Amino acid sequence: MALILNEAGTPRMPARVLAYMLVDDGDCYTAAGLAEGVGVSPASISGAVRDLTAKRLLVEERVPGSRAKLYRVSESDLGSMILATWIPVLMQWESALSAATIEVCGRGGGGHRLAEATSFVAFLRGETEEMPDRWSDYRREPQ
Repeated sequence: MALILNEAGTPRMPARVLAYMLVDDGDCYTAAGLAEGVGVSPASISGAVRDLTAKRLLVEERVPGSRAKLYRVSESDLGSMILATWIPVLMQWESALSAATIEVCGRGGGGHRLAEATSFVAFLRGETEEMPDRWSDYRREPQ
């Protein structure tokens, strides 16, 4: 699973941490527990959980009376959270492709291919923005 997440664009260590947390039976993890479970040093966990909490895929909690932090997979709609992390990437692609299209406007095949790619990414972004609502509707339907 970590390999698939990594190949889909998630950095290597966040992919490993998220994959571990999704398949393991535990609910909350310390950085040391994640390091042991993933088989890496605690220092390498720090950046991974920072990345995953910034994307709201993990929730960070404090242990009362301790400096320790606990991490858990977000209990809210994980599918929508994942989709939300894709939108900024698609917006960057769309912006870059649009700028390139303007730069080569009227230059034959290259301009046409860039315009087509821009149009596709704009379409994909729009569909991705609507997917969380459709996913919520789908989840409410009896399967």
